[in-house]
Order: sequence, then structure tokens, then C-alpha cells
Amino acid sequence: MLHGKKILIGVCGSIAAYKTAYLIRLLVKEGAHVKVIMTPSSTHFITPLTLSTLSKNPVIIDYFKDKTGEWNSHVELGIWADYFLIAPASANSIAKFANGICDNLLVATYLSARCPVFIAPAMDLDMYRHPTTKANLEKLESFGCKLIQAEYGELASGLVGEGRMAEPENILKFLTDNIKKNSPLKNKRTLITAGPTHEAIDPVRFIGNHSTGKMGYAIAEVMANLGSDVELISGPTQLSCQHPNIKLTRVTSSSEMYQACKSVYQESHIVILSAAVADYRPHEVSVQKLKKQAAKMSIDLEKTVDIAECLGKQKKTGQFSVGFALETEHELENARKKLQSKNFDLIVLNSLQDEGAGFGHDTNKIKIIDKMDRVEEYGLKPKSEVAKDIVNSIIKRLNE
Repeated sequence: MLHGKKILIGVCGSIAAYKTAYLIRLLVKEGAHVKVIMTPSSTHFITPLTLSTLSKNPVIIDYFKDKTGEWNSHVELGIWADYFLIAPASANSIAKFANGICDNLLVATYLSARCPVFIAPAMDLDMYRHPTTKANLEKLESFGCKLIQAEYGELASGLVGEGRMAEPENILKFLTDNIKKNSPLKNKRTLITAGPTHEAIDPVRFIGNHSTGKMGYAIAEVMANLGSDVELISGPTQLSCQHPNIKLTRVTSSSEMYQACKSVYQESHIVILSAAVADYRPHEVSVQKLKKQAAKMSIDLEKTVDIAECLGKQKKTGQFSVGFALETEHELENARKKLQSKNFDLIVLNSLQDEGAGFGHDTNKIKIIDKMDRVEEYGLKPKSEVAKDIVNSIIKRLNE
């Protein structure tokens, strides 16, 4: 659930700051991108170098980087994060968060954050029980912050009771459980096709196209990050994926792709057919390499299986399917015809007339058309951002 997530960690002045090193290590092992903000007092308990080494990012402490006038933007940090985790959160910082006392970079970033905020308190027994601390924590919860309860045990003072920061493994579980619970695609199985297909002429040559698979792989990452279990069926590409929610099946030909799709189609809730499947294949495949002899050579071609059409005929109530159309002329007209004939719920249209769109690019420019003939048009964006637009459009229709 944390793979690819951007997690900002705030570290306050507490002996429990040593646990933050273990927490960062766990998050990085889960595939999260981690940045750390420390209050000045927290640097007395653990060094910025330790947390920087573990997070693989510079630790941020002050507003100003150096005497050149460069500064650390709390606004950019607040926008960057998918989740903001403050661990340990001292009584002093909790009071500042609750009352908007913005006297350091960590509080300024908290006040700028647009993402869910998780707070893991750490303090002595009587401080944790004090009515002021309780009121401040209740106030933060009323703002929407998620409280990770302090645990019972021996405290730095020698007392025994509540106040210990939750163990890193427990914080990780709290975070992942919360993400799962609030993931818009939890319990949804998604079938995605990506890349080209190669139709063999002989053992050396094939008929194919320029598809790289980048768009399909980007969509798979977004779907998986939102809680879906993804079956990614990929034609020949140089791409790979590490997300634990993605099962990658590699195929070569259109017939192999169709068989792989058939095996998981009935159990899929969402189907996204972004692969550029060859329309024709050689009627006969030579078992030996064809030699260059005559000035001309002809190859008899036959139609490949139309995967989208075949799956569309098997579509069940409740299944949601998305197709792609790459056009060079009459773009909207052709896309609308394909939307109807293949029984899609949405179709994503690219035009090769748009610079930076289509095969081979890291960017794309799309229109999304649905069955009610609503058209959403997007500007040129990186394919990672286009994937988010496509997935958000799917979620919006599912919620309708």
C-alpha cells in the first residue's frame, strides 16, 4: 500500500526520535519516498545525518538553506506529500499544531499540508494524561488528524504507563490499514493490457508497432496505489514494475494476449485495454529464416483476434471497461464508433496530429469520451499524470 507514496515525516524534540530511524527504514523498504523535517530541538536526540542517510533525502530543519537567500518552501513540502506523519510528536509541538503557533518550519508545513496527517505522541505519563494535552489531541482529531495512540510501557523518566511513542511496526500497520480503508479501489480487481504485440513472420522477423507500453504501465501503478489488485498483461517492452499489487504477465503475440486476458477477464471488475494489438498477422509462419532472393516478396495476412470485441461480448453487469483509440483523422467520430462497437464505458483518444502524444513519448494528450457522449479534454502532460486523469475519470463514473 505504500509503494510509490510520498511520505513526509516530522520529528519533534523527544527521546523517542531514535525510533524514527527504524520507522524510516520500514517505510523505504515498503517502497515509499520519504522526506524528513526536524525541529531544531529534535537534532539533540538524533542527528540529521542519520535520518538523511536512511531516507535518501536531505533533512530539512530551517526556513533558510544558507546565506545565499535560498529557502525551504513549507508550501511545496505540504503539496508534495501524500501523507504527513509526525513521529514523535512532543507535547510542545502538539500544542502548537492545535493552536496554530507557527514558529518553526515543521508547524508551517503542517498548516500548509493538504494531505492526511498522522500524529504519534511521545511524552511522559503525566504530560500525556494532562487535560491540556488531551484537549489539544482532541482538537487535532476534530481537524481530521489521525491519532496513533501512545503505548503503555517504561518511560524515559523511569515511570511506567502510557506515553511511549507507538513502535515503528505498529505505526506502519496503522498507516497501511488507514490507507486500505480509504482506498477508492480497494477490493477491485483490474485487468490492464499494455505495449505492442509482435506477430512472427519467421524466427527472426515480426509485424509490430511503435508502442512502448509506458501508458499502460503508468495506469497500472496508479490503480495499484489506489488499492486495486492489478493483472498487467504486457506485450514486448523494456519496462518492468515492482509494485506488490501488480501481477505482470508477459506475452508476445495477439493470440497469447487474448488467452491471458480470457483467463482473468471474468473475475475482473475493471478492464483497461491500452495495448496496441496488431490487426493482422502472417497466415503462415516460416519455421526457417526467409532468405532475401527475389526483388519483391509478398506475405499473406489474416486478421488477428479482436480482443476488445470478444471481451465486450462477454461483459457482465457491473464490469467497467476502458478502451483506447489512436487516430490520425476524424478522431472523435472514429473514437465514438469504437466506444459503441466494443461495448466500452469509456474511451481514451490520442491523436497523432498532437505533438508529444502517442507512441514513444513520455508525454500524452488525451480526450476521454463516455457512453453519455461527455468529452473531457486534457492538455499535454507526462504519462504519469495522464494516468491519474484516466483513473480519476474511471472512479468518477464508478461513483455515479
